[in-house]
Amino acid sequence: MTTRKRKNLSLPQSESADGEPLKRLIQSQSDTNPVGHHHHLSPYFSMKDPVRLSDSFFHQSCVDLAKAFLGKVLVRKLTDGTELRARVVETEAYLGGEDKASHSAGGKRTERNTAMFMKPGTIYVYPIYGIYLCMNISSQGEGAAVLLRSLEPLSGHDVMRGLRAAKRKAGAKTLKDKELCNGPSKLCQALDVQRCFDRRDLATDTEVWLEKDPERETVPAGEVVSAHRIGVESHGEWATKPLRFYLRGHPCVSVLNRDAERQMHSQSPTDSQKTVS
Repeated sequence: MTTRKRKNLSLPQSESADGEPLKRLIQSQSDTNPVGHHHHLSPYFSMKDPVRLSDSFFHQSCVDLAKAFLGKVLVRKLTDGTELRARVVETEAYLGGEDKASHSAGGKRTERNTAMFMKPGTIYVYPIYGIYLCMNISSQGEGAAVLLRSLEPLSGHDVMRGLRAAKRKAGAKTLKDKELCNGPSKLCQALDVQRCFDRRDLATDTEVWLEKDPERETVPAGEVVSAHRIGVESHGEWATKPLRFYLRGHPCVSVLNRDAERQMHSQSPTDSQKTVS
């Protein structure tokens, strides 16, 4: 996490990059009714009722929560009722006071980082480079929070593409599905995560929430790569701590760490069979 000057940021709601109304990109959630629909990434089937994660899920240590997020589905409900869904495939843990790379390093509380000190499950949205946003969720631990770093789009691809295009240069190359949410600011654009979401409760909010994956309740520990975080190189020993977690081999992960992946081979069979939930 880095400190940047705050600016008011809002994503265009009514137009796509080519000037057509964004709602024309919304096809009555035709891709959210997935019976018989197969995507070249993981399909999102609705044969089972989605289960929204409640307050108790977020009451975990920062590292445990960062791992538990993997495989869960982030849902964003737009003002017209359209629901965008994307699976969490990469996170970073920021441990609070002791973590020199955290916004709350040294236990410092500010108007900006207040959400990090609120109850587990509180959304922390902050601007970077003056024009982009990042989304975090508070965990147990004073000032601790988890950064959502990359997602796999599951439904609403065209809407996500329109929202991303609205922030890109005219004539830019069309984004592939795996490029829609493969970065912390990209996923905020694609899901229209706004600055006003800061300090909201992910367990109870009506516009954004987290669900279990109806097809897969747990992720084997052997599929979770632990690597150093991105963009914190100036924070000494904290730059090398393995506090970034991602699903091994997933095409939507923002940055791969081959060394960390090779080290996973040294794990015992028992370790690889454990799960995160």
